[in-house]
Amino acid sequence: MSGNRDIFSPYIILVAIIAYLLMAYVAFHYKIRGLNFPSLVSIIYISIGSLVYILGVLTSSNFKSPLYSRVKMEFSPRHETLLLILAILSIILTTWNLYNVGGIPLFSGYLKAKAFTKIWFISYLLFLFSINLLLARFKRNSYYGLFIIGLTLSALTGYRTTTVVLLLSVLINLYYTRNISLGRITIIGIFIISLTIIIGYIAVKSIEWQHWNLNPIELFFYRAGYTLTVFDRLIQFEGATHGKLLYSTLTGFFTSTDPRIIVGTTVLGYKHSSTSTIFGPATLDFGFFAMIIQMFIIGLILGLLHTIQKIKKGFFTALYAIILAHTLVWIETGPTDLVVWIFYLIGVAVIIREACHESGHRS
Repeated sequence: MSGNRDIFSPYIILVAIIAYLLMAYVAFHYKIRGLNFPSLVSIIYISIGSLVYILGVLTSSNFKSPLYSRVKMEFSPRHETLLLILAILSIILTTWNLYNVGGIPLFSGYLKAKAFTKIWFISYLLFLFSINLLLARFKRNSYYGLFIIGLTLSALTGYRTTTVVLLLSVLINLYYTRNISLGRITIIGIFIISLTIIIGYIAVKSIEWQHWNLNPIELFFYRAGYTLTVFDRLIQFEGATHGKLLYSTLTGFFTSTDPRIIVGTTVLGYKHSSTSTIFGPATLDFGFFAMIIQMFIIGLILGLLHTIQKIKKGFFTALYAIILAHTLVWIETGPTDLVVWIFYLIGVAVIIREACHESGHRS
């Protein structure tokens, strides 16, 4: 880590939420595509949700103990070989998926829709896990090349979320395992933002049935403003979907259902994939109190995983990096991705295992 600062502690979520609100403010101030300022109620919801998230992180400190086992998970050459096979296999599957699509999804909205397959989902899941663990535990320069290949293939699919998560997770990973400087973090951060702007702009301009006249910078700020507008309208439908959104998130992989279309259909009144911030889906499904419970649990889990990974490194750092990266992206998209729920479930299992292990040490 850079000096005594811990840039990627769970509190970075709060910083990112504030930054996102400032981006939305720019869009509202300049009325990009007619956007208007949201109601005070939505700001109150976001403020309370953020405060409860902090409470969750602070509560996690009550479970911290010097008795956390410092015995680290050992990895043999066989583990490294297995992880390498998984990473290469995921790259092959992604390439095969692109081949079956028949073109580059980044440059076509129709191809982008076709690229979202079960093969893509599995390949992304495998690559995200294997590359982060390889970089966290085994310091081989060749794995950076493997990461760049996977990142490039992800960018070609046209999905900003997966590309940004890959970059963010590896950055967080290297921050804790390589002690990279604040200057390098800043440079990489600028690169991530620039890549997000470029991919988002190309992907939007390539959607054959839509016509946009915004420049890349305007589009970047407009997305934040639009998403906050969706959340503002969503509050009027608080609890309207009665768990349908959560159900589609957990089963969408098998039924090819996009939870964000449910958001668009319910809130906007027409079929459109819409993001609603990290506070939106739970509010739409079960109401305000479900949202604050969600934010508390997220803060608690991230707080506990942050403590464990600082002590045990390796696998735990890779897992924390993946979950934190996805949670940062959730600030815009909302928790409507099955892959993130899978990693959160793994995170909960790790916390329980470590708690039982600690209890065994005490007895």
